[in-house]
Amino acid sequence: MLRVLLSAQASAARLSGLLLLPPVQPCCLGPSKWGDRPPGGGLHAGPVQGLQRLLEQARSPGELLRWLGQNPTKVRAHHYPVALRRLGQLLGSQPRPPPVEQATLQDLSQLIIRNCPSFDIHTIHVCLHLAVLLGFPSDGPLMCALEQERRFRLPPKPPPTLQPGLRSGQRLEAALSCPRFLRRPQQHLIRSLAEARPEELTPHVMVLLAQHLARHRLREPQLLEAIAHFLVVQEAQLSSKVVQKLVLPFGRLNYLPLEQQFMPCLERILAREAGVAPLATVNILMSLCQLRCLPFRALHFVFSPSFINHVSGTPHALIVRRYLSLLDTAVELELPGYRGPRLPRRQQVPIFPQPLITDRARCKYSHKDIVAEGLRQLLGEEKYRQDLTVPPGYCTDFLLCVSSSGAVLPVRTQDPFLPYPPRSCPQGQAASQPTTHDPAQRVVLMLRERWHFCRDGRVLLGSRALRERHLGLLGYQLLPLPFEELESQRGLPQLKSYLRQKLQALGLRWGPEGG
Repeated sequence: MLRVLLSAQASAARLSGLLLLPPVQPCCLGPSKWGDRPPGGGLHAGPVQGLQRLLEQARSPGELLRWLGQNPTKVRAHHYPVALRRLGQLLGSQPRPPPVEQATLQDLSQLIIRNCPSFDIHTIHVCLHLAVLLGFPSDGPLMCALEQERRFRLPPKPPPTLQPGLRSGQRLEAALSCPRFLRRPQQHLIRSLAEARPEELTPHVMVLLAQHLARHRLREPQLLEAIAHFLVVQEAQLSSKVVQKLVLPFGRLNYLPLEQQFMPCLERILAREAGVAPLATVNILMSLCQLRCLPFRALHFVFSPSFINHVSGTPHALIVRRYLSLLDTAVELELPGYRGPRLPRRQQVPIFPQPLITDRARCKYSHKDIVAEGLRQLLGEEKYRQDLTVPPGYCTDFLLCVSSSGAVLPVRTQDPFLPYPPRSCPQGQAASQPTTHDPAQRVVLMLRERWHFCRDGRVLLGSRALRERHLGLLGYQLLPLPFEELESQRGLPQLKSYLRQKLQALGLRWGPEGG
């Protein structure tokens, strides 16, 4: 009946991954949410709650069935989700789960089918969700009965056109929508989903998948290519508000897909919908900016006076101006061939005026404090600046001013900022090889923490790579401090020795001999 449930060789990891719902708490099982009120005492009536405890403590599928079948007067609607969830726990709690009798599963299904007409819509949804994750066939009697009851309770609407493979999308949607799954990424399950053809999935499912990859920094090429192909195939049916979510993981994970129609497709969508959803348009361009794939035609539109005036009166005006400021910086530094309109100076705002949210949230795991103490003891407080925001709005971890001879200078005696736009190129031209007339050089020590990378630990996230790229084009000399090297230092003395070697490798001098 069920390939997953009847297989004695199924691994414990796979079985435990089938059920992702948190335990059903008795306090959640009120009559207004789960169906009938227990007679003679409400929610906390002894026999009803006693049966729930028996179901939660059942030691075998057969025992589950006995408790449900032998107590028909005590069984309420909410007991069936409890039984389904306990079934999944029993199958996932043993290293080698025993085979389940097909008759047991059929009898359990028949009990649910017989009583589901009395379920409320919430109980039906929960049973559907659990049955999908347990592996009940989508065309089997249990799923068909629950789905029929679900449709019966919904307002009438035109039936959607379902493709033959949509059932795999429903299974994927159920897994990705589960709160526990979103909190705990499971790469083995994500990889298995790549087998489904993207043409058979819905935009909602693909958005859930894209958000999951972006949130957990999972740079899975096979899945990212599937999202790119889905975007190309479904181009005509997708709005820019959906496209911004599908494109998000590509920029965040610094991954340019191999799909040849990816960029032409996005350019057509931007041309079609740029005036309809301004924030979505700018979000798409932000992702493309991280990939260094900005289309000139879209830039012409978002830098036009009409677009800027339109977004200025919207609730998201500040975030749009910040994104437009970053796009303008990318044009200045990376697009020498662009000759279109630019963001007016009066409209520009600092891009990232403070450390990014992820750094603030993980500050207790950061190496910044110990590196700051190492630099203080090594150089002295007056010879570096921490968390300094430099034009056009990038926050630096540590900044040093260095003379032409390599001596580290007191920061208070120097202007720590390099000019923006770079003096080597006029407004509107790229600074691919910036120069400065200032003899003092600026060295930026860049912490590369573990969460600055994709989950594989080898590729910088798009926002980090963009910041380093732009700081380099502005003329700052970058000194990366990778997390692997920082984590290998045992205590402050080793860290000071490590920093000394790093700085000396750049030819820097300090102390009495350095001036």
